[in-house]
Amino acid sequence: MDILHEASQPKIYFDRKFNCQVAKILPGEFYVASTDMAISTVLGSCISACIRDTKLNIGGMNHFMLPGNSDVFNPLSASARYGSYAMEMLINEILKRGAKRENLEAKIFGGGNVVASMTNSNVGKRNAQFVIDYLSFESIPITAKDLLDTCPRKVVFFPETGRVLMKRLRSGGADREVLEIESQYSQSLGQTPVSNDIELFD
Repeated sequence: MDILHEASQPKIYFDRKFNCQVAKILPGEFYVASTDMAISTVLGSCISACIRDTKLNIGGMNHFMLPGNSDVFNPLSASARYGSYAMEMLINEILKRGAKRENLEAKIFGGGNVVASMTNSNVGKRNAQFVIDYLSFESIPITAKDLLDTCPRKVVFFPETGRVLMKRLRSGGADREVLEIESQYSQSLGQTPVSNDIELFD
């Protein structure tokens, strides 16, 4: 799995409860939509940023994690470049579709302390602090957030309206499978070079 880019064929299905199509993203992926559909994911220590243009109703969601043993407070660190890359990929795709930077808002979720192998390194806390600092630096207002704690979360984002549904999950079942995927994803971080020529554009 390419851990830096949008999945070419995300799982898209029709959800009868929401009466629309839903794109399900996994760790390292993002998806952008401008139609009446939803984007969903399940988070453990990872972060999802739901970003949209409030005027044009174009938005998307990502699902990312910083590499372990990182210095999140150093903007020149490999970890910060990696996290910035994940955010820029999402924001650039939204801007490409006609969105304006001044109209963007963000809702952020995740960063839970739920993966045993990551407990000592405070991965969830570092992920949460990174996304807050990043959005502050880019002057993108955070209008809603649910971060940290010890539970996994299911997040469903509707880009057209900005609505977000979030459910805190108990460990076990389907969410356990996703947490295993997230754990495998964390082990692969830092093994793929991060491009230094990605810039945000209007």
